[in-house]
Amino acid sequence: MISVNDLRTGLTIQIDNDVFSVVEFLHVKPGKGAAFVRTKLKNARTGAVQEKTFRGGEKVERAHIETKQMQYLYSNDDEYFFMDVATFDQISLMRDELGEAPKYLLENMTIGIQFFQERAIGMDLPTTVNLKITETEPGFRGDTATGATKLAKLETGISVHVPLFIEQGEVVKVDTRSGEYLSRA
Repeated sequence: MISVNDLRTGLTIQIDNDVFSVVEFLHVKPGKGAAFVRTKLKNARTGAVQEKTFRGGEKVERAHIETKQMQYLYSNDDEYFFMDVATFDQISLMRDELGEAPKYLLENMTIGIQFFQERAIGMDLPTTVNLKITETEPGFRGDTATGATKLAKLETGISVHVPLFIEQGEVVKVDTRSGEYLSRA
């Protein structure tokens, strides 16, 4: 148990059998009355952000999150299979548990999966991934001054806007946080 006075950004806490990460916190000491801590908490499973106020000195339970390096093996419909690179144990996760991650997963990619009480609650994707373009319109040379873009479908099935000079079959770097094209790989 830790005091809410010790909350810091990024700390994980457990409230009502749910795990939350502290996004923001503010210690408030009004002129009259007791001090309190106003927080913004992000649910580790759902990603929902909520505001919660604690009385000064109140205790909360700290959540111990374990991150395991796992290799993505394959998917079968809505089920995704991963292997622990240290123990070779395999787990399967459903599409709804992964959030936006399936858009960027390639076979044999190693990622960090976070576990709380032996249950997967989230994952750490690399900030960028290199993906091959499978479908796009033919490129036009020399038309770079306008900054125009075209839609390109990538090997994982997602579509991103790329510059006009990018051709089908090229490998591009995509930001996993925003889903935007960054550069040629």
